[in-house]
Amino acid sequence: MKKKVLFLIESLSGGGAEKVLTTLVQNINKDKFDVTVCSIVNAGVYKDEIKSCVNYCYLLDSEKCKSSSLLHRLSYLLKYKLIYNWLPAKWVYKLFIPKGFDVEVAFIEGFATKIMSASTNKQAKKYAWVHSDLKNNHWIGNIYKSLSEEKESYSKYDLIVGVSNTVSNAVKQLYGLNNVKTLYNPISSDSIIKASALPTTIPMKSNGTLRLISIGRFVSQKGYDRLIEIANTLHIDGIDFELWLLGDGPDKEIYQKYIQENNLRDVVHIPGFLSNPYSVMKNCDLFICSSRSEGYSTVVTEALILGIPVITTDCSGMDELLDNGKYGMIVANNYHALEDGIRKLITDNQLLELYKNKAQVRRCHFSINELMKPIEYLLNE
Repeated sequence: MKKKVLFLIESLSGGGAEKVLTTLVQNINKDKFDVTVCSIVNAGVYKDEIKSCVNYCYLLDSEKCKSSSLLHRLSYLLKYKLIYNWLPAKWVYKLFIPKGFDVEVAFIEGFATKIMSASTNKQAKKYAWVHSDLKNNHWIGNIYKSLSEEKESYSKYDLIVGVSNTVSNAVKQLYGLNNVKTLYNPISSDSIIKASALPTTIPMKSNGTLRLISIGRFVSQKGYDRLIEIANTLHIDGIDFELWLLGDGPDKEIYQKYIQENNLRDVVHIPGFLSNPYSVMKNCDLFICSSRSEGYSTVVTEALILGIPVITTDCSGMDELLDNGKYGMIVANNYHALEDGIRKLITDNQLLELYKNKAQVRRCHFSINELMKPIEYLLNE
């Protein structure tokens, strides 16, 4: 008999956790597992990929809120209020969450974890995935009334999965819980390499200019505000380079305004979210993670798989990914340290080549089969 597994996530937007879930369900053994992904909101760039390989359902149809029909918009608003504002978690679970599964997984911290913690399925194993360092980036504080309510929610799970040792340790320290285990994110090296060989969808000049790249959501956590300021400083100092920022998010207009005001249009490029960022990434010379906090960076792993040298701020998961700086440069998590590190790498060809060689050695360590084994073992217990 196949194990029936339910993954609950808030949406399938272009974030790291959503990408990880997509990779996981694409590569899970379909002979052993019957998988359903339930998204609270039917929105996001990974919907089609999810639907093509596993069962998919949702609670809120985001298209209805844009409908020309007043009835559709009102029904969406009513259901949204019921789920997010009016009903307690136990009633949201009872009324809206699919039933009859052997394993129930809240795949992202926050609202999905709160709802799944109210499960009345006594037979199901219950797991909660945590993708953020909640001690240094406690972004879920507004989901719960108090820290004790958070702890009570997580205590309902058989196991809490942290995506790095730092994330797992943060959960233990924050909630005083010990039913925590680290499982690294599955990454499909073959699909990344294959996608990188496709033509780019955006024009990139072949002028020999050094290309820097970062990929992520345009939010404060990712530190792109300070990265663009660093780009401005380096440009003023006469250093020749381009910075490509792939992604989207609420801070996009702020970045675009800064770029315009500082005449950086030929230096900093923001083409938006790309379904295939790898064909751009492979044509770049340095990957930069400027994040103020992380869980376990999927995109840094992807850069290493493509043999791109990496510089990153010191945040969760980087010591594990880069073996304490052996395979990439880790700098203190502040503006000046990041600026100094980038400056060194882009003005010293030998140093940049050294880290490129290190990245190419490190990429051999990422095998989707090996990364999936402990996840499938857990789901099959």
